[in-house]
Amino acid sequence: MEFVGWQFLGNSVGQWGTALAVLIILNLFFNLVKRWLVRRFEAGRMFIKGGLAEGLAEIFRRTKRIVLFFVALYLACFWLALPLKIKTLIESVAFIAVVIQVGLWGHSLIYIGLKQYVGRKVEDPATSSGVTVMSLFGRFVLWSFVLLVILENVGVNVTTLIASLGVGGIAIGLATQNILSDLFASLSILLDRPFEVGHFIIVGEQLGTVERIGLKTTRLRSLSGEMLVFGNNDLLSSRIHNYAHFWERRVVFSFGVLYETPSEKLKKVPGIVRGVIEKVEQARFDRAHFKEFGDFSLNFEVVYYVLSPDYTVYMDIQEKINLGIFEAFEKEGLGFAFPTQTIHIASQPSGNVVTRPA
Repeated sequence: MEFVGWQFLGNSVGQWGTALAVLIILNLFFNLVKRWLVRRFEAGRMFIKGGLAEGLAEIFRRTKRIVLFFVALYLACFWLALPLKIKTLIESVAFIAVVIQVGLWGHSLIYIGLKQYVGRKVEDPATSSGVTVMSLFGRFVLWSFVLLVILENVGVNVTTLIASLGVGGIAIGLATQNILSDLFASLSILLDRPFEVGHFIIVGEQLGTVERIGLKTTRLRSLSGEMLVFGNNDLLSSRIHNYAHFWERRVVFSFGVLYETPSEKLKKVPGIVRGVIEKVEQARFDRAHFKEFGDFSLNFEVVYYVLSPDYTVYMDIQEKINLGIFEAFEKEGLGFAFPTQTIHIASQPSGNVVTRPA
């Protein structure tokens, strides 16, 4: 580099002074705007409330001063007539700085977005592992894209690199197919929430309470006490009955009375059952009907609702209803049917033998 008169790199001292002043003013302006945005979002004064405002405040807080400086430097260079190589170098450095800053914003946005979407404290062990894996995967994709953009900007042919990475990725994917399927299934469980820790679920013929949702397996504690371990992918491929999301239980039960019961008393049975159920707390009567003529009894079907998902509450209510019906039938003189067979033997002429088919 050499001076020609009062010029440096083809620019006068006045031009350099102007560019320097623009650099200082822009750099100061960018930092002031950054601080103002952070404070406004933290105070919730930007017409955005809740977690989104906090997330934006965190993103602007992580804006690097060096990036703002390079942006200001790039803009200040418009007041100078620089050689092409130097101008290209400054443009590349500013571009790389901006791309890295966008990566940092995305880095923060991924974690904040997942935290807001999940809607629970990340300290929850069941949520923490899933959020960690998803954030790592998202950050890996983000920074891979950032790296490819930077390499392309500096003149590297990324097409061949992407092709080679694609072949390697296919090989790794085939080798870890089962692990990756369980991993993505755990992310699906975390986001879609078909069940959560503490929920009582039935999977096929197995049932139990969810104790832990891991990256590869989900563990249930069965009613008999043993631990049931399911692969996450197998679990989502099955039909899951979740008993934590219903508010009341529909109960259907039947009983039979004797065929010898008079029709007048038979007509009273639905009303008797209704009166018994309506006296029981947390039970709502639905219907009671004379359903059918059974082999040895006149059968009634009763439907009612238990206003609680708790199984113990249901059993307590069913016990009260059974005892109430039994006591009411005793007072009315109604008898419960039990399996019986009546054999009628017709008189036969002497010498004839009655045979009964096997």
